[in-house]
Amino acid sequence: MEISPFSLERWFAQHEHEADIMLAESGIRSLHADRFDLDPGRLGYVIPTNGDPEFRATIGERYNRPKDEVLFTSGTQEANLLAFLSLVNANDHVVVVTPTYQSLRAIPESLATVTTVELSPPEWTLDPAAVADAMEPDTSLVVVNNPNNPTGRYHPQQTIEAIYEIAADQGAYLLCDEVYRLLADEPIDPVASFGAYGISTTSLTKAYGLSGLRFGWLAGPPEVIEAAWNWKDYTTISPASISQHVAKQAIAQEQSILAENRSLARTNQKRTAALLESHGLSWHEPVGVNGFVTVPDGFATGRSFCERLVTEESVVLAPGDAFGVSDRFRIGFGLPTAELERGLDRLDEFLERHT
Repeated sequence: MEISPFSLERWFAQHEHEADIMLAESGIRSLHADRFDLDPGRLGYVIPTNGDPEFRATIGERYNRPKDEVLFTSGTQEANLLAFLSLVNANDHVVVVTPTYQSLRAIPESLATVTTVELSPPEWTLDPAAVADAMEPDTSLVVVNNPNNPTGRYHPQQTIEAIYEIAADQGAYLLCDEVYRLLADEPIDPVASFGAYGISTTSLTKAYGLSGLRFGWLAGPPEVIEAAWNWKDYTTISPASISQHVAKQAIAQEQSILAENRSLARTNQKRTAALLESHGLSWHEPVGVNGFVTVPDGFATGRSFCERLVTEESVVLAPGDAFGVSDRFRIGFGLPTAELERGLDRLDEFLERHT
């Protein structure tokens, strides 16, 4: 098994620790730990290792699934990895909707044959017919990210249901990474609630502002969850006990946390959009806290633009080629508003000088 270097993470490793401002952060601002009781008692393994049964039952309700069809994981990244390891082998074919977060494409490519279905700019629309055309007799899995990272496009329920039916008709699963879903004012139904071939992955990272917990889950058919739990024995074994302890509290406070975060996202999006428009840059109005922006005139690629900005202004954006699109860059606007303002002011000054 060989896998490509994670381009975005290598970019962050190169720049984020020394730069002043991260305008490439892909989640909402982090909540303070003092909002929660941080004493879980004894710091042993969570038993059973797939997660607290009562808590899994609570999470399962949102997918109309019982507790044994939910597996707690270390963030969405582990949930996706376990699903891929459980469902894909060298004889399989996988359809991946792109552009997308690199691991959703790179991990399947390391395990099987992959065909990509490209979203269509500037609206980044997804055509179910293109997914149908990409299917092959040995297709075992279709992968989509909704709302999409990096574009912020939120595909409507009708589109995702159509893709689910295309996959299910062939006996293939549809995996949807839904980590930004609850930042939408009106979230569509999660894919794991669609039926026997629906799989949802998510976490408390992006929408809740709790990335440091590394707490997520995989919800789906029992055979997928059982196989993923088997793989989890070889990765993190169980959720972190303190993470599960805080996660329960976050879910209990979910309505207030999400209301705060959606309000912050709306406020920050408007400020970011105004800055981009003032310089003639465009994006598809995003759901979530990421936008995929056109590169200004005078810069050959998104990477050359981002490199120049971090050198001159100590502000980090994400080059579009990290998502397979060289003429864009990703901007994250989930920061505390004051911090976002400082970053946008520097971006504004940079653009004034160079465009």
